[in-house]
Amino acid sequence: MSETQEPWTIRRVLSWTTQHFEKQAIDSARLSAELLLAHTLKVERVKLYMELDRPLQKDELATYKGLVTRRLGGEPTQYLLGHKDFYNRRFAVDSRVLIPRAETELLVAEVLKRLPTDAPSRVLDLCTGSGCIAVTIAAQLPTTSVWAVDISAEACAVARDNAQTHQVDGRVTVMQGNLWEPLPPEARFDVIVSNPPYIASASIPTLQREVQQEPKLALDGGADGLTLIARIVDGAGERLKPGATLALEIGDEQGPAVADLLTRAGYHEVRVEKDWARFDRLAFGRKGQ
Repeated sequence: MSETQEPWTIRRVLSWTTQHFEKQAIDSARLSAELLLAHTLKVERVKLYMELDRPLQKDELATYKGLVTRRLGGEPTQYLLGHKDFYNRRFAVDSRVLIPRAETELLVAEVLKRLPTDAPSRVLDLCTGSGCIAVTIAAQLPTTSVWAVDISAEACAVARDNAQTHQVDGRVTVMQGNLWEPLPPEARFDVIVSNPPYIASASIPTLQREVQQEPKLALDGGADGLTLIARIVDGAGERLKPGATLALEIGDEQGPAVADLLTRAGYHEVRVEKDWARFDRLAFGRKGQ
């Protein structure tokens, strides 16, 4: 994006960036270019198409070039923007937390089906990360309180900020610790939900370079990817109320193994659900009465 006599209009900038991103195999090249430019200009993405022939000012062009350079270096677009939309809400994200995925919205939708809309309930969100699951549940169900746990103090700080932004910090309690550690012994829950690390350790170096920019702590599920899942399955039974549900996001090849873990641990109505791409993605088990 060098200096030329021809002005760098929004149209020209988007065209150049899209082509350059495509050459470098950047996912969603056009969308990434639009999002970064809208962020630079502090406008909604649709506004770009209303002003395609507007030239960029020198400072705008310099800011945008910096973002493009970082994106080409492997930084995820969401970290550059500082946010990711999830369940129709905007969540702050940065390199301290996993970027929320669309598949996790399916997990939230299933949890919401299992909770009353007009009566108090209590949910535990393990490995909360950005807090997107905990905050969304609390925002959707005003009578529900959510306890959100993460081993990372940095992730907990992001989750607290997101809870405050969405004005549910009075009903979302964020606690730093290793799974059950920070919970009082008597605490019991109507639903325990988790999107834990579930990628096998040896697979981490083979992931897309953008994914490798995310916290390893939020990705690495141990030798077989099931270390955290197995611990959650084993421990959740003591923390669930009779008849309550454990809901997990899992890897796309882990359905049979997780179903077996749940069955062996004594859960009822064990089932595995697929995502939009027809991969195993969610696992559920219900504690007996």
